[in-house]
Amino acid sequence: MSPLKNDLFLRALLRQPVPRTPLWMMRQAGRYLEEYRRTRAQAGSFMALAQNPELACEVTLQPLRRFALDAAILFSDILTIPDAMGLGLQFVAGEGPQFEHPLQSEAAIRRLQVPDMAHLRYVFDAVSLVRRELAGAVPLIGFAGSPFTLACYMIEGAGGTDYRRIKTLMYQRPDLLHQVLDINARAVQVYLHEQIRAGAQAIMIFDSWGGVLAHGLFQEFSLNYMQRILAGLPREHEGQRIPAIVFTKGGGLWLEDLARCGADALGVDWTVSLARARRCTGDAVALQGNLDPMALFGGERAIRAEVDRVLSDFGAVAGGGHVFNLGHGISQHTPPDAVSILVDAVGQASPAYH
Repeated sequence: MSPLKNDLFLRALLRQPVPRTPLWMMRQAGRYLEEYRRTRAQAGSFMALAQNPELACEVTLQPLRRFALDAAILFSDILTIPDAMGLGLQFVAGEGPQFEHPLQSEAAIRRLQVPDMAHLRYVFDAVSLVRRELAGAVPLIGFAGSPFTLACYMIEGAGGTDYRRIKTLMYQRPDLLHQVLDINARAVQVYLHEQIRAGAQAIMIFDSWGGVLAHGLFQEFSLNYMQRILAGLPREHEGQRIPAIVFTKGGGLWLEDLARCGADALGVDWTVSLARARRCTGDAVALQGNLDPMALFGGERAIRAEVDRVLSDFGAVAGGGHVFNLGHGISQHTPPDAVSILVDAVGQASPAYH
């Protein structure tokens, strides 16, 4: 593997001095790019694209050819793990991910097991291929869904629900939900470890639905399992520190707890004040975020103003760490020119804060 030419992202995650604020975007390889849409059409389906290491590598690199981003994130999906468990993942046009065999009985839960990682070899092969193709240009991020977020999809059977099934299980049979979460946590830990071994230089846990839980239940059913994963995950590989990011959408109320989960950085959504987040965490972790993705539809003046607002809210970096990102994934309808403006704005405005 080639030595890194641009390590700003990794240094910022570890709260080391950098000359400017590094930038990447959640879902930066995606449908807003014409070249992605062509590649997906070539593959025939989302899963065919994700399961082909060469095509997954291609779409991972596409945004880096267009924009001066400071990190690549593997093109994949958080639901690869439950698919490898035999739940039968499929992506339905206009409806998103669905499972053919959701966990909707005690018997189904009792049968659940940590999958053989051989079923996910295509992910690890893609990681290695991307690392080689990057040739040290920027670091590569590997990722997984949080145990609770995975369980939401596995039990509900699809996304975009009211969480009735999983919350019914949580209140009626917490023992069964804990069994699912325990299996998910063990699977995620092994999965992320394999990504690190394949070449991932940072890892991120997407706790997309942890924010739907009540206070106290978040700590028990989501945070606890992420903490367990991070405690058991090797954080160095071949002499290099592997930073970890945790992103709980809607988790602004629990920043103090999240800062103690073992992550090097916390992703925060656009509802959170970065200044308040710094006060809550005491700069014990770096922060990643947190531009509202819809700001990219506001035109150049609005984009530059919002970039200034986010940077000013974080303030002088000093002993902290800031990675500029969106507060959630980029919309498929985003004009690519808006991303060019964003990259330029962060590049121009952020050095003043370092």
